[in-house]
This record gives sequence, structure tokens and C-alpha cells, in this order.
Amino acid sequence: MFKNNIVKMKKILITGGCGYVGSELTKYLLEKNYKIKVVDTMWFGNSLKKNKNLKIIKKNISEITDLDLKNINTVIHLANIANDPSVTINPSLTWDVNVVRSQELLEKCIKNNIKKFIYASSGSVYGINKKKKVTEDLPLVPISEYNKSKMIFEKILFSYKGKMKIYCIRPATVCGVSSRMRWDISVNLLTLNAVKSKIIKVFGGNQTRPNIHIKDLVRIYDFFLSKKNIPEGIYNAAFEIFKIKDIAKIIQKKTNAKIKYSKSNDPRSYRQSSDKIIKLGFKPLYKVEDAIEDIIYQYNKKTLIDKVNCYNVKQMKKLKLDAK
Repeated sequence: MFKNNIVKMKKILITGGCGYVGSELTKYLLEKNYKIKVVDTMWFGNSLKKNKNLKIIKKNISEITDLDLKNINTVIHLANIANDPSVTINPSLTWDVNVVRSQELLEKCIKNNIKKFIYASSGSVYGINKKKKVTEDLPLVPISEYNKSKMIFEKILFSYKGKMKIYCIRPATVCGVSSRMRWDISVNLLTLNAVKSKIIKVFGGNQTRPNIHIKDLVRIYDFFLSKKNIPEGIYNAAFEIFKIKDIAKIIQKKTNAKIKYSKSNDPRSYRQSSDKIIKLGFKPLYKVEDAIEDIIYQYNKKTLIDKVNCYNVKQMKKLKLDAK
């Protein structure tokens, strides 16, 4: 008799799996035959469809139990209070979620013998940096509460080195279509301005920012799941560097919208280098221009809608999460 060759299904827990990146990551991994457990507060809704290999739990990360982590191989920690404006409406909530509760999650992962922990940090921890290539080993200069909370948790994360495999991803500004769309990030918002009002509102314009297409970011998380013997550590995830005004000009050519410039109080400017992950064999497949074209097409087809829950701050205030 021949023994059945049964492939052991990889079991992943994704915090924030109903979010902008999390929704697309969850769908991508389901297509690759992972078994996924999502933990999410669902503040911004849930666009994920039923799947035999998907379990969705509505709770915050502080409520994750040993049972939730049973038989899980890897935790991908996306859940956080994201971006500077969201943080400013409730700094105490930010530090609680991004640092305190995230450390509690780490402790639970170690207790339950989780083998691998992949953390979504942020390229914004670099703050202002004039170097032509901002690499992972450079000093961090966070200039906002959000940046600082990410930096502090990174330091906490690596204090657990040796207890499980630890990977920290520092994504650039993400762009592109998601089933949980966000309109409050640069490329997406500028493109929405163009197709909705024919005016691209640019604040500043000379800030240099790294960018990554959401599809490539999803592929990066899978890269760290599927590849063996990748060294633990911090990895930048950024593949195109643009000044904000240059992104506006690309959008203008595709929409014939006018550009309107205003002063900006956001001085962040840096050029993230992703040479480290590229040398490991990762190859980006998507560009900012692809994201712009996709947004234009889907908005005109009315498959993308401008709603309150597509803006973190607006939705958090609607849910009354802005109490100090």
C-alpha cells in the first residue's frame, strides 16, 4: 500500500487582516493554500469573503488567547494605529496598541511556541534623511508619535531575539487598490482628487518619498513566509522614489486634472533603499503608475467608492475613538 502524501497546510495568524494591506494579504495567501486566522477590530469594516481556510475573529490584539494561537506557525502583526493624523487624535491609544498590547502579543507568541513573527513597521521611522540611500542600519530620527511608537516597538521586538524567528518590514508609502480602500495616503488621495474633482491638491510637493505598490508589499510578506534560511532582521520595502509633485504630474498626464499647490507642515523626506531584500532574490513587479491607472479605471467603473471608512481619522472619529 502507498501512503497518502499529505501536504501540511501552513497556519498563519494575521492581526489587522481586515485592513488596507491585511485584506489583500489574506486573499493572496488563501490563494496559495495557507490556512489563515484573522484577528481584527473591524473598525473599518470587513470585505473578506467566506473561505473554508479562513477564520475571522472580531477582537483587539489584547484579547488574543492561547486558543487563538493554537497550532499557528507564524504571526504577521499588521494591527496598529496607523499614520500620523490617526495618532494625533488619540496618542494614548496609539502607545497602548502599537507598543504595550503588541508586547503582550509577543509574550503570548513565545508562550505558545510560535516559530516566526513578522512585524509591519514603517519607513517613516527614518524621519528626515538626506542620504541618497537610506539603509536599514542608519540611525532613526522619528519626528512624530506614530514614528516613535514604531521605533520603540522595533527595539522591544528584537529584545526577544532567539526566542523565535523575527522579521521587521519597514514599508514605504503604500499605494494601489484594496477591497478595504484607503484614500488618506498620498498616491491614492492625489489620484482620487484628479478623478473626482479634476484638481490635484498638493501640500508642499518637494518632499521626497519612497513608495511601494500594495501587491508587491503582499508578495514581500509571502516571501518571508515561504523562503527558507532568510536572515532575521530589518528589511526596507520601497522600490520607487518620487517627489510628491512628480507623482502629481504623472496623475495629471493621465487625467488632465489641474495641480493646486499649498504649503505643507510635513517635512518628512527620505530615500529608502531596498537593496538588502533585492539581494535575497525578491523582485518587485508593480509600479506607482500601475496603481494610478488601476485606481482611475476602477473609480470610473464605480467599483471604488469614496466613503468615510476609507479614511482612518474620519472613521475613528465616527466611532468616537478620539477621546484623549
